[in-house]
Formats: sequence, C-alpha cells, structure tokens
Amino acid sequence: MDAEGRYDAQHPHDRVPEPPAQPPAVPTSRIPEPPTYAPGSVPGSEGAAFLAWLRAPRPEAEPGIWRLGHKPRPKEEPERVPGRQLVIGALLALLVAWMVWSLLYNGYLGWWWFLPLELVTPDSWRHGQAGPVATVVTYYGYYALVGGGLLFAAGKIGRWGEVWRRYIGPRFKPAEAELPPPPPGEDPAEWPQLRAAGAQAVADRLAADARAGLMRDVDHARIMRAWQSVRSGRHPLASFSAAVLEAGAAACAHPSGVRDLPARSARHDLLAHQVRLGTAVDDPKNPYAYRSAGLAVGPEVLGTSLLAVGPSGSGKTQLVVRPITEALCLQALAGRAAVVVVGAAGAMLGGGEQYDVVIRIGDPSSAYDLDLYGGTTDPDEAAAVLAEALVGDLVSEHAGGDSRRAATALAQLLGPFRAVHDRFPSVAELRQLLDGAPAQIEKLRRSLEESGQEAMLRELDARERQSAASGDAGSVLADRIALLDRPAFASFFDTTGEGRPFSLRALDHPVRVRIDLPDRGHADASRVLARLLLAQFTASVVHREDRSLFACLVLDDAARAITTEAVRGVQRLRSANAGVVLVLRALDEVPTALRGSLLGAVGCRVALSGLTAWDGQQFAEVWGKEWIEARDVTDRQIIAETAGGKAWHLLRQAISGKAPTQRAVTVRQVERERWSPSELAHAVPPGHAVISLSSVDGGHTSPLLVNLRG
Repeated sequence: MDAEGRYDAQHPHDRVPEPPAQPPAVPTSRIPEPPTYAPGSVPGSEGAAFLAWLRAPRPEAEPGIWRLGHKPRPKEEPERVPGRQLVIGALLALLVAWMVWSLLYNGYLGWWWFLPLELVTPDSWRHGQAGPVATVVTYYGYYALVGGGLLFAAGKIGRWGEVWRRYIGPRFKPAEAELPPPPPGEDPAEWPQLRAAGAQAVADRLAADARAGLMRDVDHARIMRAWQSVRSGRHPLASFSAAVLEAGAAACAHPSGVRDLPARSARHDLLAHQVRLGTAVDDPKNPYAYRSAGLAVGPEVLGTSLLAVGPSGSGKTQLVVRPITEALCLQALAGRAAVVVVGAAGAMLGGGEQYDVVIRIGDPSSAYDLDLYGGTTDPDEAAAVLAEALVGDLVSEHAGGDSRRAATALAQLLGPFRAVHDRFPSVAELRQLLDGAPAQIEKLRRSLEESGQEAMLRELDARERQSAASGDAGSVLADRIALLDRPAFASFFDTTGEGRPFSLRALDHPVRVRIDLPDRGHADASRVLARLLLAQFTASVVHREDRSLFACLVLDDAARAITTEAVRGVQRLRSANAGVVLVLRALDEVPTALRGSLLGAVGCRVALSGLTAWDGQQFAEVWGKEWIEARDVTDRQIIAETAGGKAWHLLRQAISGKAPTQRAVTVRQVERERWSPSELAHAVPPGHAVISLSSVDGGHTSPLLVNLRG
C-alpha cells in the first residue's frame, strides 16, 4: 500500500502505458454514483440499504446456488399427495374426529374414557365438594385435552399442515419481518475483524461511513481485500490504518480512482463473490435442492473455466458473457481479479468507460496497442506463442502444420534478430525474414558477424538450410503473418518502443482490459489474434508473481481458436487461480478430434436453446448417465358385484378422482442419460440453458435447466 493509500504497493499499471492526453480514458476526477437497486439486492448509496445487504443471510449452499437470501431445501423431494386426494382426506379426517367426539361426549361409547381423570384427580373435585369452579375447570379441561388429542390425531392423519402450506398459508403470508440485529461482536457493519486486531479507530471510521451511506459494496470488498493483505503480512498495518482514517470508504482505491461501474445489468453479491445468471427451473429433471433457486457463478467456479455453446440469438453474449464480465470488472475494482475481454467491435460487452485499457485493433484512434510477443524477452517463448497463433489451427498432416516445427523456425529468426537489435522484429520485418528476402537475411548475417554472435549465426544458417527443403514451415508462417501485415494494422504491433503496447503480463495487477478484434473485413486476422491472445494468456498467468488475484480471459467468439495446445493450456489454469470463458455458436467450430477434449477440459458447460442434435450428443456424452428408479405400473379395473361394493367404489372414486383399480408395480434400476441429445435440441425453451458447474475444490452440479431471464 503506497503513501496515497492505494491497494498495491506497486502501481497496477506499471507495465501498462499511461493514457494519452486527448483520447477518452476512465474518469478519475469524479466518482460516479451507483445506480438504483431493488431493496435487498445490491446496495445503493443509502446507508440503510447497504447495511441490510451487508447483514443479509448467506447460508452455505451447493455449488452455483445464489447464496444471498437463499433458503436451503432438502436434497430429496418429499412425497407430494395429489391436491384432490389431500383436501378430501383432510375433510374426512375432520369428519371422523367430529363423529368420534360426538359419540364420546354423548355416552354412546360408554364412560370409560373418564378413567384417566378419575385416577389423577381427588373425589372432592369431581363431586363438587371443592366448589363448582374447580369441578367445571376439571371437567372442561379434560374435555379440551381429549378433544385436542382427537384434533391432533386427525391433523396428522389428514395432513392438515400440508393443506395449510399448499393452499391457505400463501394467501395470508405476512410481510417479511426485518432480520434481528446481529449479536454484539458479530455485526459485519461494525468490522469485528479490525476490532479484534486492535484497529478500533479504523473500524469506527468505516462503520460511520457505512451508516452514513458513503460506502458501496465495491468499497467493502476492496477494503476487505486490503485488510487480507495486511493480515498476510504483505502490507503494514500502519499504512492501511492511515489510509482508512484519511479517506474512509474511499481508501485503498483502485488505481483508476473508480469505485463502481457506470451501470449494472445483473445482480451481484460482492460479499459472496457471485453474479446471478438466472433461476433453476422447478422441473423434475433438476435436483430438488436447486429448484427455484438462483444460479450464480464466481471465481471459485470460473476457475475451472466455462464453455458456452448456442446459435446466434440464443443469448450467449447478453445473458451469459455480459454478467460475467461485469462481475469480473467489479472484482477488479475491489482488487480481487484481473480480466481481459476479447470480442468483435460493437459486441455488447460494456462500454469503454467500464475498462482501464481498451485496445481497438485496426482503429487508428485506439489509445493502446497490443504486444505481439506477449511482453517476453525469451525468443523461444515468443516463438512458441506466436507459432501457436499462426499455425496452431492447422492439422499436423498439413505441411508446416506442426506448431513445434513452426516454433523452431520462428526461434531461428527471432533469436538472431533480437541479438542484433535488442528487440523482436515488427510484422513487416518478420514477414520478410520468413519469405527469405535476400537483402534482409544478408543484412542480419553481417550484423551477427560484426558482433561476434557465433551461436546466432548457426541458428540463421540452419534456417536458411531448412527453408530450401520441401515442406518447410516458413512458407506457411509467411502466409499467415501476411494477414497481419495489412495497411489497416500498420500502426499496430509496434516493437520499436514508440508505440503503447499492452502486455498480458500485466495480469498480476487488478486491471480491466477490453480488446476489440477487427472481425469485419479481417475475419482471418481476427482468428489469428484470438489464438494469439489465448496462447499468451495461458502462458503468462501460470508465471504470475501474485496468484491471489483471479485472472480470467473472456473470448466472446472462440471459433477456430481452440487448438491442441490451447486445450492443454486451459487444463493448467485451475492451479494458477485463473480461468477462461469461451463462447461458440456450435461445436462444429472446433476440430472434431478436440471436441471431447475441450468439453472435458472445462468444468462449467452451458448449452443454450437452439442447440443441434449433433452438438447435443457431445454434451450428453460428457454429462454421462445416471441410475434412476423406473416404475412399470399396470392397472386393472375392479368390478364390484354387490351393492355395498359399488357404493364403496363410488366413495373411492369421489376421493381419488379415479376409478378403483388393482395396481401392480414393478420397480427396477435403469441407467439413462441425464439430458438426451433430443431433449437438448428440442426441450430447452428460448432464454433458457442447461448448465453444469464445477468448483475448484472439487464440487460439482448435475446439468440444470436454468431460466436465464429469471
């Protein structure tokens, strides 16, 4: 924590260039007021709403359940009696209780039921010798006891409680009472963690700001994050205390100075680190504990990576990606996450004011550039990542399609060039070298000879020999790098130090980045850049200095970006506290050999409505099968022969609504798909999705039918 009370001792953008003087940047002079929220959801600027949100219950729940205000349900669904049978049974139980009481009270069954009274009361009470009041109280008290017992038994037999819960209680449901105040020392609004550590003055200042309405949910999450860094010994308590006493709820601010997003489109709970995606449908295919519960995701779930598949118009971006990017941006403002959002220009992923760094590749007005080599100075590492971007989508049988051969070819040029110029080549220079331009090769050779770089000369000689062989990877690399050597990208990918390149190595700081790809008119170049960003992300986050920050890459269109190395990289992210969010229109956009591997590499899978049966088959296979209890029921109608039997059958039909039958039930255990391909293709309504989630600690959910608009 620095002298100004910011979160990190190192400036989070020490690897990110400063914004220019004129282009629009994230405002720092004026802190935007948070939008208006519904009571009990995300708090607004009023102190009472914030305190109610802070004190709201968040019980422990299964993975993916929205914990704010959640009411746990049993795992198994209780047996549900049909409504007609339930109501008639309750009335019959009441009628039987009334008849039994009438027979007892009028002596038709004898007076034996007074025997307990005679055994426990003196004779003077029963015969009036103790006074009429004692006699009346004795007898009528006994009547009440016996009558109450009859009513209790009738209520149990007739399931009156279920009748009340199902039909009567909801009509007279009172308004939810306010939660009782927390016990002393456990009120989160009083910051008991700080008081326990002896920081009484700091806790008083924060509690006063919370009551005065000066604190937001982002402020609370950010200060708690700073306090955790103090407790872990990364920052001194004195600087933290000084920052809070001076700035209050605005202390430990994000380097941008922003304390909230300009607008929110989803419900967020930063105390539980969750964003709500929708509501699990009350459907028999959903586990009973999840039915009607909110479905939410957070870093503990996204850390296993997420894949969303659905056709255009199914709501992938609006209903899945945008809430997740919003949540990650809020987590970044709280100092808990770093996020990179990659999509086509114009995609509904939040305005530029929502991000710290906005890179618009191909747009001359872009304030930032992209580092083609990912910020590394190692030629072999740069060559491996760049080869993955250029030829990683080509099958290994294709000439030059092996990314290892391509990486070797690139390293044989990048190493000598960097040894001479202390930088990597630009796109145009790299294209000329791959094409084997004699002037460029000879110039590079002379420079190496003059500087005595014998090892690099051998690398260059090896490249020249291999370029003369048939099937060399250099020609394929030259064709692919030519996609980036276009006039529209002339001012991008600068390596001379004159530009403002952004490197994904800055993800060890809480930074918010958006990268717009030039999808229109440059579709092939956009795919190359998407593979490049995915490869750079998976290579850089595993080597971060601070893994306590959750890092996430959101790729709004992952078509042609999934390669063998990309799948391997995704599998390594879980242990690095990182994850990716990949979006596809169909699994056909992934090579056939990689579809199963991709679905197995990610822990969270989203199948949206409109999925084809072919794609549904892949999801059905990865979700597997389950054992269920199949009941084969055979009904045979019973024919009554006597008048009494016919009357009894009429009574049974009036109660159950069905003709009397003799039922034979055969129960067997069978294994069936949780969701069949046909159900995924035709039984998922618009605005819905079938979602399965996994958490980094090993928890997981069954595939859930979720209303994304609920």
